[in-house]
Amino acid sequence: MTHPQYLDTLGVWDATVGLPEQLRAATATAEAVLENTVLPRPGDIRSVVVFGMGSGATAAEAVAAYGAGRASVPISVGNGYESPAFVGPHTLAFAVSASGGTEETIAAASAARARGAHLVVVSAAGPLAAMAAASDLPLFEVPAGPAPRTALGALTVPLLLTLARAGILPDAGAALEGVTTPLSRRRDALVGPGSPAEHVARLIGRTIPLVYGSEGLSAVAARRWKTQVNENAKTPAFFAVQPELSHNEVAGWGQHGDVTRQVLSLVTLRHAGEHPQVARRFDLVVDAIDEVMAQVIPVWAEGADDLGRFYDLALFGDLVSLHMAGREGTDPGPVPALGDVESALRR
Repeated sequence: MTHPQYLDTLGVWDATVGLPEQLRAATATAEAVLENTVLPRPGDIRSVVVFGMGSGATAAEAVAAYGAGRASVPISVGNGYESPAFVGPHTLAFAVSASGGTEETIAAASAARARGAHLVVVSAAGPLAAMAAASDLPLFEVPAGPAPRTALGALTVPLLLTLARAGILPDAGAALEGVTTPLSRRRDALVGPGSPAEHVARLIGRTIPLVYGSEGLSAVAARRWKTQVNENAKTPAFFAVQPELSHNEVAGWGQHGDVTRQVLSLVTLRHAGEHPQVARRFDLVVDAIDEVMAQVIPVWAEGADDLGRFYDLALFGDLVSLHMAGREGTDPGPVPALGDVESALRR
């Protein structure tokens, strides 16, 4: 399925459009691992924390957002070097890193283990996988791919199914079962010539996308759009979340409209499950700032529930970012700027 017109030396396009198949494979792999994994009893777990950076952070935030209002205990995101003070023997902790070498995640997971947390590792290789092997920790192996950002399904599914098996997110397995078939249909529609994703990329053009999501999984999808545009298209992008942005950011568009309307395009991520007041806020904010944007581009999620809509919006944004890269002749795979930062840190 590689796009015939675009430069793509690492095969990011093929890995991206394979998300439905990746979800199916990750489900089968995770279920096999869980058959041989002893987890703490539900009554012994009082908190969950998921450590991750980059794509690992996206997976962590997606699970935490899905768990809000559903999970039997709080699910927190560890997005840095430190382990939260509440972590201890009654905590189920996840270390998520496609590369297995993310130094922040390694540091936080090691601190959680030192405090007695039950640690589960989601990783391809590297120090995290070695830590799991040395201490007989549960390990969900992430298949090799062109870049960690193409492993969204492989990173999220083990978290959801482990929490379901532990009795913390009892509906997660059933929700995943309903995702892949409609997502496959959506993928097929999004990869054809003149697809909605290609259309949105063309509308954005050389402007900078500002992506507005709403609380919950739509917020995670908005962040995913931003980071995929950064890494795949090598261009700036920003995001904000309703209803919070209605209490602050909207005030920032009162000046400099002559500048912003030349450089910013607003993308709104919408879905059928929005709170009615959030839907009204989207309309009111768009009315207020339409004149200071190059354009406003609404994107509506497909999917029967929150999880389906999240993967739908994520896939849509991934493909938009790849089309943005392709239109400029940019190779979406290599990210030398990230490597430069990591190399400098090691010196």
